[in-house]
Amino acid sequence: MLKNYFTIAWRNILRNKGFSAINLLGLAIGMAATGLILLWVQDELSWDRDQQHYDRIYQVYANRNFNGNIYTDGSIFLPAADALEQSNPQVEAAVFTSYGEPQVLGLADKKIKKNGLHVSPHFFKLFNYSFIAGSPETALANPDAILLTESSAKAFFGNENPVDKILRLDNQFDVKVSGVIKDVPAAATLQFDFITPYNFSAEAMQDWNNSYVRLFVLARPNASTAALTSSMNKIFASKSAQLEAEFILHPMSKWRLYSDFNDGKNTGGMIEYVRLFTIVAIVILLIACINFMNLSTARSEKRAKEVGIRKTLGSEKKQLVFQFFAESVLMTVLAFVLAIGFIYLSMPAFNTLLEKKLALDINEPSFWFTALAIVLFTGLFAGSYPALYLSSFNPVKVLKGTFLPGKSAGLPRRMLVIGQFVITMVLVSATIIIYRQVQYVKSRDIGYNPANFLTVPSSPEANRNFDVLKQEMLKGGFVAGVTRTSAPLTAIWNFAPAPDYEGKPAGVEMIVSAMGITGDFTATTGVRIVAGRDMAGTPADSSSLLLNEAAVKTMGLKQPVGMRMRWNNQDYTVIGVTANMVMASPYTQVDPMVMAYRPNNPAFMHIRLKEGVKLQSAIASLEQLFHKYNPSVPFEYQFIDQQFNAKFITEELISKLINVFAGLAIFISCLGLSGLAAYTIRRRAKEIGIRKILGANLQQLLMMLSREFVMMVLLAMCIAIPLTWWGMNVWLQQYAYRTQISIWSFVAAGAGVLFLTILTVWVNVGRAALTRPVKSIRTE
Repeated sequence: MLKNYFTIAWRNILRNKGFSAINLLGLAIGMAATGLILLWVQDELSWDRDQQHYDRIYQVYANRNFNGNIYTDGSIFLPAADALEQSNPQVEAAVFTSYGEPQVLGLADKKIKKNGLHVSPHFFKLFNYSFIAGSPETALANPDAILLTESSAKAFFGNENPVDKILRLDNQFDVKVSGVIKDVPAAATLQFDFITPYNFSAEAMQDWNNSYVRLFVLARPNASTAALTSSMNKIFASKSAQLEAEFILHPMSKWRLYSDFNDGKNTGGMIEYVRLFTIVAIVILLIACINFMNLSTARSEKRAKEVGIRKTLGSEKKQLVFQFFAESVLMTVLAFVLAIGFIYLSMPAFNTLLEKKLALDINEPSFWFTALAIVLFTGLFAGSYPALYLSSFNPVKVLKGTFLPGKSAGLPRRMLVIGQFVITMVLVSATIIIYRQVQYVKSRDIGYNPANFLTVPSSPEANRNFDVLKQEMLKGGFVAGVTRTSAPLTAIWNFAPAPDYEGKPAGVEMIVSAMGITGDFTATTGVRIVAGRDMAGTPADSSSLLLNEAAVKTMGLKQPVGMRMRWNNQDYTVIGVTANMVMASPYTQVDPMVMAYRPNNPAFMHIRLKEGVKLQSAIASLEQLFHKYNPSVPFEYQFIDQQFNAKFITEELISKLINVFAGLAIFISCLGLSGLAAYTIRRRAKEIGIRKILGANLQQLLMMLSREFVMMVLLAMCIAIPLTWWGMNVWLQQYAYRTQISIWSFVAAGAGVLFLTILTVWVNVGRAALTRPVKSIRTE
């Protein structure tokens, strides 16, 4: 019996090739889009899951009160790890690591910058990696050890065994290779090219005042997170009464997906986009299913006589339901095979867009489980309404010719089409609003000019030779200015208590971001001096401060220039006030900042190129100068505007993805609409022929046949606008600096969908209008 169902289903598919092709293509594109999204979702959900203690590893964060706001960060004091291991029985192990930074590894004349991670010697009690050479027990046992990843080892030693070979670290220390591990997976929070053990003095290991390492904890099995957190705070408080912070445990399962904090509370992160695109995947599949339902019920007149005859010959309703479900499932299986081909063809472009290496592995059991779930869901859902509707026909009315299935199916079909338009317009409107938000923030005044401006990591050698290096750069005719800072211009590296000054409110703790600068800072960066002057770059500036406007406002200063302040046990004078510079997230307000003159060993050199210079020539000249005065470090640079634009990567990626899938949703909708319009026109062929004989022109026919579809689009707009407005308002709340939702976003989306709808219908109407009236009447 089952074989018979599918045999008949196959014949029906072949008998109606045009209808079947539209349904097959719509379902295939919908399933392919869903498959691509699910691959991305699966990748996001897989982060760090290769770690053996995935469910027991936590990172310690500190909630600190800055100027009335609670900020959450992962910088913890060095002795905290030992304190937890020794005093908390629920802690199996605790390790600290650096934040990871590029460092120069050298072998003879070969010098390469690699990302290094400095860790506790018992780092591998928490984290597991695949060792190619060496062992986790001995890899970090010696203070001069270095553990390389496979790609780093090959970069220096090729296929030779690197163990016990010597490398030079930062041109200062000799380190001995103790082992090699496989490259860190891309879906891992901790990224590094090499590991070295942290070596601190006994004095540093008792310093509870400076927070500059990350702390990770391995809880014992079945340990209570709440009890562990409470105990941890008590231990830290007993070590220092001046910590003034609340410490929390953030589980590894949330590092990737729940990385955002606001006012001391976890507010999500990538999980918001995972949820969004999971919904988008379901929505696209739903649109494809709606197409199938609409086209199947639209053909009800053609199937009515078949149903009537089958019922007269004794077929029961459930047999007919099974028959129509068999057609739906068979069509879905064929569409799924086609969708797999679409996925393989689009995977390279999709990976380029995401900058990932996603792959469809058909040998994985999870693939077949997901495939079966998608096929069954799509086949049964898409076929449910047509099967139940078509099997309900009255055989007597059908055979007598008094049954009009087109009218009885009209309202549900219109509702499905309206639902399809609503979904499409929501996606298009959301795409426009996300794009406007990114562009709005990109157009924000960041306080300085990032164009023709590059940054170079400095070094002790470059700092020693800075004066002569600067003079040669300026003599070359391609450099307009040079300055140095202790941190990049696109990030905040250091927070500190605000300086003391006359009139400072008693008992109020103010926190400022702090940065060391050198001479010509404002002249080179282009940041505007609001009051006072810039650093001159002379020893007299060693007791000078610059404040930004946010600091002046936070401190409540009226005339800051000339004020005396005490900061870090030193007396200073405020010599100037600068405009606010957007250095951290462009979506948030600017933090108050204090800048002090720090010419000794700044970390970055910033070089302003002259307008109109040839970039390649200027970069080549800079490289020669740095090789001359900083020969021990490879010349590396980044343009500051590119650094700043990197802050928009996530939002721009999401915008591009939604653009792609909104486009696919529109295409699937138009595909179904084209089939529906073609069938509607075919049903009304006789009416069209008679109207043409009576003098109706093409414009009148177009208006008559498109009116119903236009009304459905307008009704869909009325539903989609409030839905999108509410949803996107919720999304925008996460940004302190955000655009306003404009009615024109909805008008543009609605106009676009309306235009495509009319175009799709008119193409089919135009084809029908060109048919001779006599032929239409005879065919009818």
